[in-house]
Amino acid sequence: MTTTLRPAEPLQQSPDGGRSRTYDVCVNSRRVGSVHLATDPAFGAASGVIQDLRIDGPDRGRGRGTVAALASEEVLRSWGCVQVRVSVPADAAPALRMVRSLGYVERSRNMVKELPDAPPGPPGGVEFRPMTGAEYEEWAVRAREAFARNWTERGVPEDQARAKAENSHRTLLPEGLATPGTAIHVLVRDGRPAGVLWTARVELEPGRGAAYVYDVEVEEGQRGHGYGRALMLLAERVAREAGETLLGLHVFADNTPAVRLYESLGYRTTHVNGAKPLL
Repeated sequence: MTTTLRPAEPLQQSPDGGRSRTYDVCVNSRRVGSVHLATDPAFGAASGVIQDLRIDGPDRGRGRGTVAALASEEVLRSWGCVQVRVSVPADAAPALRMVRSLGYVERSRNMVKELPDAPPGPPGGVEFRPMTGAEYEEWAVRAREAFARNWTERGVPEDQARAKAENSHRTLLPEGLATPGTAIHVLVRDGRPAGVLWTARVELEPGRGAAYVYDVEVEEGQRGHGYGRALMLLAERVAREAGETLLGLHVFADNTPAVRLYESLGYRTTHVNGAKPLL
């Protein structure tokens, strides 16, 4: 039997070169599932994404998903993509095994925490205050550079990493500190800034709002004193004050100290994000 992809809709194209299309997964012309392919608007047209790959129940466990994923890579390669990304629910063990067998390397995780009614207060000797406008201008430049560097260190071409950083800040902070639903706080120790926390309100799941940690940063000379934990507990208080009961974040899988901190605070992984080059 032959597993193929059959277009289920016209090819969607954007002025910036982006593409997307939904396909039926077919076995000898019989539909057994579907998959949505797209280029990533954040990274640019050279980065592809395999989304919502689903095989219908009766046809699972027969290798249909593996063949469909390989066929999807061929489509993305024909679009000019040089890398491909996937995001797999953490509890989908068969799908995780499949993407690992196909050479996808875990790059990052999405994590969430159900928040307690009363998060702990700040530790002694530190305080928090809103970021000032002057601090924001300096921080925004530094944050974009750090964001792009995080991606290039993990194999993303520099132009794509910078495009991702610029797009993220332009989209998430269109009005800077005045962006609705956004809060940026500074941790102060002995009268001097020692860390920064950027949180916002998002729709983490369809129909379910949540708070989200976009950036938590501790000054290099101030690390190792528990300020990262203090900032994360601040994020919980900010979220609860905004009426949210769920707090989400994204973390690179190789950032072991951060992963351990979030796990110790009660976060659970919801999605595992993998990537591979398209040679």
